[in-house]
Amino acid sequence: MRCAGCVSAVEGALQAVPGVAAVSVNFADHSAQVKGIADPDALIKAVKEAGFDTAIMEGFEDPADQEAQEQQRFRDLMQKAAVAAAFGILLMVLEHFDWLPEIGSPTGQWFWPEAALFTLAIMAYSGWHFYSGAYKSLTLGQANMDTLIALGTGSAWIYSCVVIDYYSVLPSLAKHAYFEAAVIILAFINLGNALETLARGKTSTAIRQLIGLQPRTARVIRNGEDLDIAIEQVGLGETIRVRPGEKIPVDGVLIEGHSNVDESMLTGEPIPIEKTVGSEVVAGTMNQSGSFLFTATRIGRDTALAQIIKSVRQAQSSKPEIARLADKISSVFVPAVVAISVLTFISWYALGPDPSLGYAFVTSMTVLVIACPCALGLATPISVMVAVGRAAQSGILIRKGDALQSAGKITCLILDKTGTVTEGKPTVSTIEKWADYDEDTLLKFAASIESGSEHPLAASVLAAAEQRQIKLEKVTEFTAIAGHGVSAKINDQSVLFGNKALMDQQGVKFTRFDNKLEKLSALGQTPMLLAVDHKIVGVIAVSDPIKKDSASAVKALTDLGIRIIMVTGDNQITAHAIAKQAGIAEVRAQVLPQDKAAVVKALQQAGEIVGMVGDGINDAPALAQADVGFAIGTGTDVAIESADVVILQGSLLKVPEAIALSKATVVNIKQNLIGAFFYNTISIPVAAGLLYPLFGMLLNPMIAGLAMAMSSVTVVTNANRLRWTKLI
Repeated sequence: MRCAGCVSAVEGALQAVPGVAAVSVNFADHSAQVKGIADPDALIKAVKEAGFDTAIMEGFEDPADQEAQEQQRFRDLMQKAAVAAAFGILLMVLEHFDWLPEIGSPTGQWFWPEAALFTLAIMAYSGWHFYSGAYKSLTLGQANMDTLIALGTGSAWIYSCVVIDYYSVLPSLAKHAYFEAAVIILAFINLGNALETLARGKTSTAIRQLIGLQPRTARVIRNGEDLDIAIEQVGLGETIRVRPGEKIPVDGVLIEGHSNVDESMLTGEPIPIEKTVGSEVVAGTMNQSGSFLFTATRIGRDTALAQIIKSVRQAQSSKPEIARLADKISSVFVPAVVAISVLTFISWYALGPDPSLGYAFVTSMTVLVIACPCALGLATPISVMVAVGRAAQSGILIRKGDALQSAGKITCLILDKTGTVTEGKPTVSTIEKWADYDEDTLLKFAASIESGSEHPLAASVLAAAEQRQIKLEKVTEFTAIAGHGVSAKINDQSVLFGNKALMDQQGVKFTRFDNKLEKLSALGQTPMLLAVDHKIVGVIAVSDPIKKDSASAVKALTDLGIRIIMVTGDNQITAHAIAKQAGIAEVRAQVLPQDKAAVVKALQQAGEIVGMVGDGINDAPALAQADVGFAIGTGTDVAIESADVVILQGSLLKVPEAIALSKATVVNIKQNLIGAFFYNTISIPVAAGLLYPLFGMLLNPMIAGLAMAMSSVTVVTNANRLRWTKLI
């Protein structure tokens, strides 16, 4: 594909295939995403009938192969450009020194027909890909950039042949051949395409680096022997050995040995992670110190790395709202340029000075050559491609392309407390008995009743009981009360464990303990009351420290002009204590999980553009309701459906980075679009001769060819600036 017209042609061809629900064609990386139940062979046939080669993407192409293909394309284009330039420059030099015979002279009568044939051969070699593309689009009733190039250079050659054949009857000032213009235009355009190929290669750096993380082989243990096999042959449940300095081939769980694993290439976390028996390991990460065995739990397209690559590709192929205007203009661009060229020819021929035919031809040809639909077609997808890639390198997985535009518009950001502002790893910090029970007995009751719960606070109580080697009791009639706590029976005793709201609901009196509860809450601890047979017997408080970068993240978000609100199910005192440590001014406490979405909706109704940061599981409704949902992941949580953006390493500081990247990307896209619009708006009238009445100037068609070639290179180069733009 060489322009936006090609994108429209491919999209139209694919949409016409039965079973296709949606199509998104990415001009930047020449790929298409198709949703539906269509037959793959039918899709391939449709694209080929539209004039393009295609294949179904199986697995991940080797980055080395991709780079080799790009280098080969670059060399081919440079070779075509060099051949055309050499012949064109030769003609220009000969003409400059008056070493060319006059067209009508005896020598000219054999020289110029030979020159015409030689020029045609050069054009066929250096421009065949343009002419064949123009022919294919014509047979489909469409027009694209190839059409403009073919018309521009073809008309130069045809006009020159007319001059040779009808030299004696043409006005003297119109007796000029433009063979050098035809080939020099092709030289410049091929040069521009070659440079664009190099620049586009840089935009794909991120996705190639991700693909390059995948090892090609794995060392599996079969029948007691170590065998090196292709990664595609690894089966679920197989045992794999990894030695120091080797990449982990698939996802799995460690079953023997221990080591430190560098996961920075996926999550951005610079500190190696210790892995022991039971730890998860992820494909593409680097084993550092020890040798270990692990069992494969996810292989092929199901690994975390494969899911990340899939999400990045899908996001890169998406079209944000800002791209729609460019798509509409691109769809009518080429026919409009052809119409302007014809109008230019008629105007100059009817109203221009002598030789009006010569002026009409030169200006109409220049209009065809200088117009560039490529710059318009590339303006949005190339910036999206670079931005999504940069985000992935930083451990920010943009799952939905619209989020790249929407995140920069956020005015209010809601932060869940547990696991977002805090570490999400609460530990028991206080145990106080208020009846004839010792600490171990309190912990036994609490841990027994919480053994059926999946809440993070329950895990902390169970961990404390395990540490003290406390044997748990059998629990019956277990009931979890969302946002409040749990109830059950232990040895025929009614047991309640939870917050004050639970005790209120169950009619248990606790007012005489309020002062103690407030003191614990003021320390940032979360107190949970334990009642046996409707009598308070003690309190167990847990602490969940804030993340080391939470305060920095909140400051960065505030500096971006965003209103920050922390929402939690915790009590007011604990919530405000944690918020104060993180520098958060607004707090909504005692909000049940199911009510968080209502908080988001209320803010939206008040005119806020709301972002939500949560864990992607308990916060799924709120993440879905938000204009942009950020899920705090762990390096393997890459398919959180409710999230628009997944923060792989769990750092809150990545949220302001993502928002800043969104703002920078939108600015970059606008720069590209404005530049492309400005270029075509100014260049086409200038090419048509707008400056001639004022300054007696006409644009040389060869300069027009160079300008057209460089316009798309400029867009790609500007998009690549996103790779180094400082975010926060």
